Amino acid sequence: MENQIKKVQEKQVATSCLIVLGIIIIAANLRAPLTSVGPLASLIRDDTHISNTLAGLITTVPLLAFALLSPFVPKLGRKYGIEIIILLSLIILTVGITLRSLFGAASLYIGTAILGFAIAVCNVLLPSLIKRDFPNRIGSMTGIYSISMNLCGAIASGISIPLAVGAGLKWQGALGLWGILSILSIFLWLPQLKNRTKQASVSSNSHVINKNVNVWRSPLAWQVTLFMGIQSMIFYVLIAWLPEILNHQGNDSSHSGWYLSIMQLALLPFTFIVPVIAGRMSSQRSLVVIATILLLIGTLGLIYGSPSIILLWIIILGIGGGFAFGLSMMFFGLRTEDAHQAAELSGMAQSIGYLLAAVGPALIGFLHDATNSWTLPLFILVGASVLLFIFGIGAARSRFVGSA
Repeated sequence: MENQIKKVQEKQVATSCLIVLGIIIIAANLRAPLTSVGPLASLIRDDTHISNTLAGLITTVPLLAFALLSPFVPKLGRKYGIEIIILLSLIILTVGITLRSLFGAASLYIGTAILGFAIAVCNVLLPSLIKRDFPNRIGSMTGIYSISMNLCGAIASGISIPLAVGAGLKWQGALGLWGILSILSIFLWLPQLKNRTKQASVSSNSHVINKNVNVWRSPLAWQVTLFMGIQSMIFYVLIAWLPEILNHQGNDSSHSGWYLSIMQLALLPFTFIVPVIAGRMSSQRSLVVIATILLLIGTLGLIYGSPSIILLWIIILGIGGGFAFGLSMMFFGLRTEDAHQAAELSGMAQSIGYLLAAVGPALIGFLHDATNSWTLPLFILVGASVLLFIFGIGAARSRFVGSA
């Protein structure tokens, strides 16, 4: 009897380890295909003979794909099972990455849209999977998921030019190389299909009570959604325009690029630490306050601070962004009672969130062109940080979307 119990326990541990490994490798696919594009934009533009506006759309198209598809993903997960939908999305992701690098400008945009839809599926379903399979370890698992996604994204930004120019792969090879990672993800995720029937049954039983909750009518869900959206907008505005802002202030172009990398590296530890801490707290209001203060200090430092300590403002912005991102990912699990609600809230928040992320850089660019200055655009970020605080305080209260 004891041997049988031991074998069952060992099998459960092995299954959990496989799921964790699958989550890590899938999360690694969620940023790299996107962040690898920015450094290659000029090479893509010159090779395909497209305008700067069209080159900018290469980054915007996936964000719009996230916004369009995210609300429908939870229904797909419930109907066909989370495991098989994630597997299909990984296959589609591989197709999109491959198509993006094969032909000319047309396939570039078609492939980019396809991979955007695939990433949207995983963006929505992974928080739900964590809520379902690791209900007592939401914080640590969200931290692992977050840091895997952001670390691989930062690496992708850094190695794109060396791969394209130094290794002679051109932009096609530098972007297409990420298909290897998505193929690896497919093989690592295949074992999860064996447990699909059992897990789907458990999941369906777990949300019977709350199946009629409409998150779109929940004030709490909207607070979580707007917190997610505003932090996404701030992040993508900085990703798009921070080097230009620093150049305008007299920094060398090569230094500005490094500062952007440093900002992304500064947020990495906190995308893991913050979810772990948040998972042990009944209310996360203090973490919202810290995130807001850091973002305000960093942004005001860019406006009024001494250029001699610009690195300090960049690091503070990165840490503040890490706090905000970690919290936004945690709210999907903390503010819901089951995997079904987590998927619905994740779909809603990421739809609105990435729509704001897509609009934000364009709005900031328009304001810069209209004023020929970065002061007003930076004050927009100050205002966004204040709104982040307002919605974050509401989202951080210990309650659920079904009862709020």
